[in-house]
Amino acid sequence: MLQDLKGGRIGIDEAVSSIRQLAVEEIEGACLDICRSIRKDVPEIVLAEGKAQDDLVQIIDTLLRESKHAIVTRVDEAQGAALSKRFSTAEALYNRRGRVLVLRSEPRRVPQPGGKVALFTAGTADIGVAEEAKTILEELGCKVLTFYDRGIAGLQRVFPAVRASMKEDVDVIIVVAGMEGALASIVSSLVPVPVIGVPSSAGYGLGGRGEGALISMLQTCNPGLLVVNIDNGVGAAVAASLIARRCSRPRDSKR
Repeated sequence: MLQDLKGGRIGIDEAVSSIRQLAVEEIEGACLDICRSIRKDVPEIVLAEGKAQDDLVQIIDTLLRESKHAIVTRVDEAQGAALSKRFSTAEALYNRRGRVLVLRSEPRRVPQPGGKVALFTAGTADIGVAEEAKTILEELGCKVLTFYDRGIAGLQRVFPAVRASMKEDVDVIIVVAGMEGALASIVSSLVPVPVIGVPSSAGYGLGGRGEGALISMLQTCNPGLLVVNIDNGVGAAVAASLIARRCSRPRDSKR
């Protein structure tokens, strides 16, 4: 469109009208932000949970047509199989453990280098949230290092993962932890990079649905720990990717 404007094939009024039309795509029951990736470097990410299958199909169909790419989260196995079959002509990637489905209507363009992110979990029960974050990070062009089951019940497991992360010169660390959520504070106390804590709903008893971990992370005495909501792997991944991408850009390229 900008090339057409520059070449005189369209006028300013037509260009402005086209830009406004590109901003959103309204369909029945949804108003899709199809230009979010241009504005924010992060595409619209669709939450499947709670949506009717017909609405989900219509949303994905619109995204594939307009953006050539759809990322859908909280997709159970039955939904994943049904959607992959429905969009059989699209390239599909389904992370079963992370419950993320990625669909493309054209071959993937390799993203610009988006920096490095280390991903820790306290326990095996936290891996689902971590895998959600991992899929999003990789779709946004980040290199991801994973260190699973490094919880404080065996504190010695943390230090090799921290050393490996520092050796790889990661830009950000995401820590997913349930129970009391202490791993995020411990990792943050050991590293000179931002740490994003994700309280998970793994646990039992009072506060066992993530509330205990959330409060513990929010009450940390260690400065530099950032906290997202319970099980919010997507929010942590997007924040980490924006930080990592910014860090990976040479200073001179910003001028």
